[in-house]
Order: sequence, then C-alpha cells, then structure tokens
Amino acid sequence: MSSARWAPVRAVTVVAVCAAGLLAVPGPARAGDVCRTVRADGPYGIDDLRAGARPAADAGNRLDRRGVQFVAREDVPEPPKVTALSWMVTDLGSGKVLAAKDVHRPLPPASTLKTLFALTVLPKFSQGTVHTVSMEDLAGIEAGSSMAGLREEVPYHVADLWHGVFLSSGSDAVHTLAAMNGGWNKTIDDMQETARRLGARDTRVESADGFDTPGQVSSAYDLALFGQAGLTNPDFAEFAATKRAQLPQGGGPDSFGIQNTNRLLVGSHGVRPYEGLIGVKNGYTTHAGNTLVAAARRDGRTLLVTAMNPQSGAPNAVYEETRALLDWGFEVAPRAAAVAMLPRVAPGWRDAGAGQVAHRPSTLHSLHEAGAPADGDGAGRRRWLLSSAAAVGMIAAAGLGTGLWWRRRKPCTVAETAAGAAGKDPEAGPAAGPERTADEERS
Repeated sequence: MSSARWAPVRAVTVVAVCAAGLLAVPGPARAGDVCRTVRADGPYGIDDLRAGARPAADAGNRLDRRGVQFVAREDVPEPPKVTALSWMVTDLGSGKVLAAKDVHRPLPPASTLKTLFALTVLPKFSQGTVHTVSMEDLAGIEAGSSMAGLREEVPYHVADLWHGVFLSSGSDAVHTLAAMNGGWNKTIDDMQETARRLGARDTRVESADGFDTPGQVSSAYDLALFGQAGLTNPDFAEFAATKRAQLPQGGGPDSFGIQNTNRLLVGSHGVRPYEGLIGVKNGYTTHAGNTLVAAARRDGRTLLVTAMNPQSGAPNAVYEETRALLDWGFEVAPRAAAVAMLPRVAPGWRDAGAGQVAHRPSTLHSLHEAGAPADGDGAGRRRWLLSSAAAVGMIAAAGLGTGLWWRRRKPCTVAETAAGAAGKDPEAGPAAGPERTADEERS
C-alpha cells in the first residue's frame, strides 16, 4: 500500500495521540512541590557550580589546538599515552569531551565512514523490503574491497544488506544500497549533506564505502559526531552492536554466517571483548591505517572513543589503545573537567531529506518460503490501524459521555448551536499532520 493511502491513518493516529495527551496534562505545581535535577557533577566537572569554575567562553577552541588537550586536576590522572595520530574521549550523557588530541586533523577514515553512509541511507528503506541484487548494483567495486558475499540475482531483505555493511564492512552491500538510493554519486552528495547538517566540517566524501580515494578525509571529531548521531537511531544502534548474523537472515540454501570485524566487540584475533561495548564501527585501508569508533556503556554512563591511525606498529593497536582510553574515561568521568562540549544532536536533523525512519520488523521470513512477504511492514501497519481505531473509539466514547453529561447540566444556547454547526472551536489550534522523523580490518 502506498504511503499516500496511509496519510489519513497517520493523521487520525496523531489526532488520537494528541487528544489522549491532553487528558494526561498535569495540573499546576503546588507550593510545596519540588522538581529538580540532581547531578553528581556538572557538565564541566564535579565542582563547576562554584563561581569561576566554568571554562571561559572560548574554551571550545582548545579542540583546535595541536597535541593532547586535557584539563589537569590533582584528583584526575592524565589520559594514557597512545600513538593514534588523532583521538577523542567523550561522555555522551553530559556531552563532555574529557580529553582529545588533534581532533580536527584531516585523515582518511577508511570504513568508519560507513557510519555516515548509514546515517544517510538507513532511514530511507524499510528493513523488511526485499531487493534482488543485480549486476549493475555491484558494478564499480574497487579491487581489494571488503565484501559481504552478496550474490547476483539473489533476493535479500534490506536488513540483510545492513548486516553486510556493519558486520562485514562489505562494499558490495554499500554499492547495492547506494543503487537503491539513486546511485553512487547521488549517495556521495547525500552523505556530504548529512555531514553538513551534523556540523562535521572536516569531512570530504569521495567514496561512499570509505575506500581510499584522493581528497577523502574526516577527523576524530567528525567521527564522534557520526557515532553520537547513529546511537540515537535504534536501527543503527542494533546493527552496530550485532556480533553475528546469517546472510540472508531468513536462512535457505544460500545462507551463511558472518561475524562482526570489530575485534573489541566480538573478541577475536587476540583481542579480548570489552565489557559494555555497544559498537560502533572499525576500518582499515593501506592509506588510512586502522581507525575505530567505539562506544561502551557502564553503570548508566556511555562513553564514545574515536581513534585514527595508531603509529606503534603493535598488533591490534587501535583496539588496545581504545580500550585504554575507555578505561581511563570511565575512571575519571565523574570528576574530570571538560576540554569542550560535543554539540547535542538536534532532534530534527534528519528531517531535511532523510525520510521516514524505518525500524526493522520483529521477524524476517525466509525468502525461500512460499508466500514470503515483499514488505515486512505489513503486519506493523495493520497493528497501527487497529491501535489507531481503538484509540479513536475510546476518545469518541469519552467525548460522547461528556457531551451527554453537559447537555443534562446546561442546555445549548443559540450561539453555541451556530458555532457547532459551523465546525468552529475557539480552543483548537491548527490541524496536526503526521510527524516525520527523519575489509576484514587488519591489526
């Protein structure tokens, strides 16, 4: 069913929800009520409520400086010495950048750029949509690129393609999704626009899959923006945290297992899995070296580390240096002062062309089963329709009861009857429309 035919249902749903919300609006606070947010520490450190403790207005410019940036304090140890050319540690809950080094240095991002690709394309297609991979979809893949193992003329759910992107870092999956999005060049332009809307000024996109391409760069700061934005999208967050999957997920004779190449997430190649890690994406090319965007959550606190191109030459350096930065961050976050603040993701940043966020269905049927659906959202829409009808019915019944009670208390005047016939409501605002939400990596 087309989206146009569903517009009335969405409108009815919004009206129902809004009406129900009016019934739940709390009354005014009483004089004795107290409502306050209790913080263990302010955004700039545990004692930032004292006069003069907040950094100067230009403190954010510290991220433009060369070298390690860290606010020294007696009770806070210095960050570990790591060899990455650029890195940043951020507390996503408060937005505090705890420490950083050369975060605006332009460097090739390798497959961590797929976070920007996902931010751009993931919301545009339902995860239950079925797409048959064609030869044209796979055209133009550079030699040496990582591959998920997609096969021509084989149907896949869109969710399968995203498993190929996040777990296998597959350029074949990126090329296929880019073809669905209108083509390779259009997708690159869309990614650049997404970077602009997020304030990622260091990023220049020349290849949607992150493959080494002249002029393509990003930065530890921009990758932090991408990671933060991605974790606000439930689909992105779930894919980024997935350790293993079947491709296709529904099974069948062509299905095989894939594992996430993020060694810090799954624990492989001599790397122990990091406790509390929730993704996000790793990368490697000859020119970029190893790159990593990693988020971990412990005791209600979420930290994000970005690390680009460690120089030690040690095996798994990007993973072990990220581990050290995360350990340090969790130790000091309650007491550390901020070097700067990472801007919050604006609630409507996806609205300018990103399309409707499409969450994956709870189950994906095997494409080899007879009568398997081509669109996994059908059941969800039926549940939506039934829920909407029930909500409207409840509100209508409440309104009818209220009307009968009022008529018994006070007969309608001529003026009220005329106003009702004209369909006017002096308390009603404008009609509400439907809300639009917007390489196996080497050691």
